[in-house]
Amino acid sequence: MALDDLKKLHQKKYRYELGYFLVEGEHLISELERAAENNPALLASELFITDRYQGYSSPLRRHEISEKRMKQLSDTQAPQGIVACVPMSAVQSLSESASHERAVYLYEIQDPGNLGTILRTMAWFGRSRCLLSPGSVDPFNSKVLRASMGAIFHVPLELDVGIDELMQRYADIACLDMNGASLKSAAFHHSACLAFGNEARGVPQELSTSSQVTHYTIAGCGQIDSLNLASTVNMCLYEINR
Repeated sequence: MALDDLKKLHQKKYRYELGYFLVEGEHLISELERAAENNPALLASELFITDRYQGYSSPLRRHEISEKRMKQLSDTQAPQGIVACVPMSAVQSLSESASHERAVYLYEIQDPGNLGTILRTMAWFGRSRCLLSPGSVDPFNSKVLRASMGAIFHVPLELDVGIDELMQRYADIACLDMNGASLKSAAFHHSACLAFGNEARGVPQELSTSSQVTHYTIAGCGQIDSLNLASTVNMCLYEINR
């Protein structure tokens, strides 16, 4: 891809128009390379380096560029000197849904830090895929990528999954609220899909009142009325995997 097009990938519009996104920094790129061992589609990524990384060994196609050009590709004040251009299709085609796999559905999640943290937790426990509703934060923006610490390369990801599609695919959906059953119940542990709502509004009524949905509660002392979304997802996945 031409360097002039690469600079455009900082904008969501062009990421989806061109079908690529940028990752920056040695840690994220090492996770990309590690994930490529199991997902060869990621080997279509291209690496852009400055002379600081001349000796860097990578399975990806490399291009050496000037520090000036690197500053144009970087979205940080102090560029590390290493950026990869990754095809979106490679991330979204990690694997087909498997019978043992649990879905985590995020409805209109807005905070990039929350999404990155959730992806990181999902990668840690494994055996799950992330479904994002329309209107959610772009998983390929730089804040999500940094917060995920490279987990986005290890978690199957689906975009624009509407509620109707969700309910067609999963007969048993778990939602969190203040007056549900215990997370320790066997039914929660066998839920095929865990659904979580927008940070401010929660899940929509059409989902929360569906007969396919069972409500569960994280026990607490009751001094506040809500938990951070990423913390809630983390505790649910821990409970299921412990």
